[in-house]
Amino acid sequence: MLHYANGSATTELSDAEIRDALFGVLDGLGVRSRVIAVPPDFTRYHSRAGQLTGLAHEYYGDRLVDVLPALGTHFEMPLSQRQKMFPSVPDELFRYHNWRTDVETIGEVPAEFVTQVTEGIYREAWPCQMNRLVWQGGHDLVLSIGQVVPHEVIGMANYNKNIFVGTGGVRGINESHFIGAAYGMERIMGRADNPLRKILNYAQDNFCSHLPLLYVLTVIGPRDDGELAMRGLYIGDDVECFELASKLSLEVNFEMLDEPLQKVVVYLDPEEFHSTWLGDKAIYRTRMAIADGGELIILAPAVRTFGEDPEIDRLIRKYGYRTTPEVLNFVAENEDLRANLSAAAHLIHGSSEGRFSVTYCTGELNREEIEGVGYQFGDLTEYSARYDVNTLVDGEQTVAGEDIFFIRNPALGLWAHRSRMTD
Repeated sequence: MLHYANGSATTELSDAEIRDALFGVLDGLGVRSRVIAVPPDFTRYHSRAGQLTGLAHEYYGDRLVDVLPALGTHFEMPLSQRQKMFPSVPDELFRYHNWRTDVETIGEVPAEFVTQVTEGIYREAWPCQMNRLVWQGGHDLVLSIGQVVPHEVIGMANYNKNIFVGTGGVRGINESHFIGAAYGMERIMGRADNPLRKILNYAQDNFCSHLPLLYVLTVIGPRDDGELAMRGLYIGDDVECFELASKLSLEVNFEMLDEPLQKVVVYLDPEEFHSTWLGDKAIYRTRMAIADGGELIILAPAVRTFGEDPEIDRLIRKYGYRTTPEVLNFVAENEDLRANLSAAAHLIHGSSEGRFSVTYCTGELNREEIEGVGYQFGDLTEYSARYDVNTLVDGEQTVAGEDIFFIRNPALGLWAHRSRMTD
């Protein structure tokens, strides 16, 4: 059921409107005595999920008993991030999701269904997993809060991905990431209807009927002054709210370019991006826009690791960001990568497929480390002086006689040239 829907490419929801919308829906649900909120982590700081989680706490008070950030494979949020993103939420409410230990397998999507929707690319049953606190916590409301935006694994982020991947386990995350990568990012990114989403929807429809799930989905887009606005808010308990949010997100978060880009410069905010696992959004959100033989320069002052998980970090260092055929061959020949398919998927996501060069300019990873995984190393001081993020504006511009395309935050959009979009 769709409880609330409001949004357009020009809408700018005020704080008062957001509060009234959420409280109005919660009023209509009736009394709830044990509520859990499942927002994203700091990698979705701009989602306004922190504000919405704070409003949930304002509404429910001590009836909001748990806040479980949907970390997926990411590091636990430090106190500084929790305080910045959720300033009004008491710290004692936060719970940590460990994707290796804290999950239950609640069902399996049949192999026949998986084979059918993936066109035979993946033929195994998919294990539906989630954090046991969500599954067994005795809550009478599960508030899944987050932003719908183009995504490399599942086409459009959020909705039930927040539960099944954000609070999922090793097998569910590994295999979902691999399904998306093997099917092909160009066939998935920016599409709400795709094989992996069908698999997750099957799991929700067949395994989660007893869970009192309510999705609170935002769409965030830029204003003319470069600041961000909430362009849409959609609240419901089924796929309709997600489909409406996805449609709007394509209007405000997807830029179709007239010509392929020869040189792209992407900035990774040091507060948000500490690993290539996250920072490679600079690659997979732009690779459909970059010309063959083009160049991608990534300014990454705080990137200090490859993976957000020690084992995945080790695997990235071991195998590197290679072409899809090379990675699939690694998977076939190496048990450690087969046991960590999300790492294999990430190696595909972070590859240019040999079409364009990637120059990573990091403050903490050295030349040997960067070149060891297949990227070119760039001196951060030198490149930051050449491309001063304090003076650059998003989009096309000329810097010292050189035409570039600048992106200040790759997490907020998707860029493509129509020749790279497949049917």
